[in-house]
Amino acid sequence: MTDRVLVTGATGFIAQHCILQLLEAGYLVRGTARSSDRTHEIMDILEPHLSEAGKVRLPGFDVVVADLTSDEGWNESMSDCRYVLHVASPLPRSAPKNDDELVVPARDGTLRVLRAANEAGVERVVLTSSISAIVYGNDRSRTFDESDWTNLHGKRIGAYDKSKTIAERAAWSFIDALGADATLQLVVINPGLVLGPLLSPDWGTSGELVKRIIDHDVPAIPDISLAMVDVRDVASAHVSALTTPEAAGQRFICAEANHSMMEVAVILERHLGPLGYKIPTKRLPSIAVRAMALLDKTVRLAMNDLGTSQNVKNERIRTVLRWSPRNLDEMSTSMADSMIHYGVVAAIKK
Repeated sequence: MTDRVLVTGATGFIAQHCILQLLEAGYLVRGTARSSDRTHEIMDILEPHLSEAGKVRLPGFDVVVADLTSDEGWNESMSDCRYVLHVASPLPRSAPKNDDELVVPARDGTLRVLRAANEAGVERVVLTSSISAIVYGNDRSRTFDESDWTNLHGKRIGAYDKSKTIAERAAWSFIDALGADATLQLVVINPGLVLGPLLSPDWGTSGELVKRIIDHDVPAIPDISLAMVDVRDVASAHVSALTTPEAAGQRFICAEANHSMMEVAVILERHLGPLGYKIPTKRLPSIAVRAMALLDKTVRLAMNDLGTSQNVKNERIRTVLRWSPRNLDEMSTSMADSMIHYGVVAAIKK
């Protein structure tokens, strides 16, 4: 297989797992980053995680400069690419001062990628959206599927949720405007909270929950539940979506199930407690979480999920993409173990 795939945001958590699986599947891969000279840095991250077959293809991997906020570089980056995984999107560790700090680059960057892909004759773009484009601003007491959209005018919705919703809607509108004769196809993957193993010391926003629990940054566990998924399963969904004929024109909820932070904490306590880690497993009252959010910008990001759930259906992705996710125990412990391995959390001295 010699098809080339462009992966945007090649320095990111999900993107690097996608690149690993693409290389193992025999694809040629090109990544994008906002700055130059990242090729060898990313190759050094990927190399220890590849099989011998994957390592053979790694020297053909390269990273080119293309920024979501600029038109420059996108047409060149698409050269000779049959497929595109558009994974890059702003993901904050704290709430932005202005929603447009996230909304504008997410929307405009997605449209830049789609325009360049269409002009280059790319066959299919797989866009990484989010559960954030499905459940927010709505009554959370029900179960959501791919027909649902975040209500931008509803309550309890943040800038990130707006950015993912607006960017995804803009992508579908772009494809619709191309008309029935267009050759460019779009598939959208909507992951929940992404856990699973790190490939480097960069844990991103996705690892914040597990890191804070292990570091005992929270004295107890808040009443927060989220749809969760392993990063390896997110990557496999992207790779399958590239070539599955029935996937064209569809969006896919990509989450194993809704789980509480308490479930994660109990798993980590069982896994790491015998090693000497002090994992909190008591319940933190919601009033205390609200007080913490006044001082901690990262905690503030979680306020829209306090006391709610993200119950979602995943029948479509299981059926169409033949997807079978890892369970919560595996995604939680693998993230924890990799955080210890890379020094993201301190190892217990023996």
